[in-house]
Amino acid sequence: MSLLERPLVHPDRKVTGFRPFKALKHFGKLVQDKEDTEQVFHIIDALKSKKSLRQMEQFLATDEARALLERNEELPALLDDHARWMSCAPNSLARRYVEFMEREQLTAKGLVEESYRFKPKEERHADLYEWYIERLRDTHDLFHVLTGYSRDGLGELCLLGFSYEQNHSPGVLFITLMGARQTKKESGLSEPVDAAIREGRRLGREAKKLAHADLLSMLPEDIDEVRRKLNIGTPHAYYRCFEMFRQINPQYGTLEERLAQAA
Repeated sequence: MSLLERPLVHPDRKVTGFRPFKALKHFGKLVQDKEDTEQVFHIIDALKSKKSLRQMEQFLATDEARALLERNEELPALLDDHARWMSCAPNSLARRYVEFMEREQLTAKGLVEESYRFKPKEERHADLYEWYIERLRDTHDLFHVLTGYSRDGLGELCLLGFSYEQNHSPGVLFITLMGARQTKKESGLSEPVDAAIREGRRLGREAKKLAHADLLSMLPEDIDEVRRKLNIGTPHAYYRCFEMFRQINPQYGTLEERLAQAA
């Protein structure tokens, strides 16, 4: 079955859910191991709403979405083909993405595998909702590169705040707010953390929907031009708060090092 033949939502799919205790349980596991990405998928699944479904329906009615569906590109495989992108200009989105992924020792396939630990592929519904949430998953690290948020704890939370305003997942907002609470408790920096999170959410509201853009075709373009096209602002409050964290804990690394990682 081609993507264009798939139903919008499979009749057996549940698109709403409110299981806060389940979300709290998995958040506790995420606090214990911030690299345990599987817990993120559990939390998002425990707190689902129809708002993101409505946004998906609006997007799928556009010519841009239809073009993406017709191409049916395997984003993880294409993004992980680093050799393909190394001929692009040094300041291109492609080169910045490859440098980020190799420095962080990440792969797009790895995030897919984490999601399949939460729910195996054979248990997933063949509908357009699945295609949409997979696109949100597969573009996550491109979001890091485009927004300038690194993979430190605060950077991940700010990016989740940005992503919530883009995609309206209550689970993403839950992780953002609970993670901010934990970060303030551990660092003693309340207002700087809140300011960075507020900024991330504002930047997410102001930017165009990144997952709705044809990011693959933009990879060869200059990253600063892509940011202008998508109206992505600079996270100044995050950078300031990060520097405060570094002063508390020098092992956090310098601001310049982190900015280079997220460039």
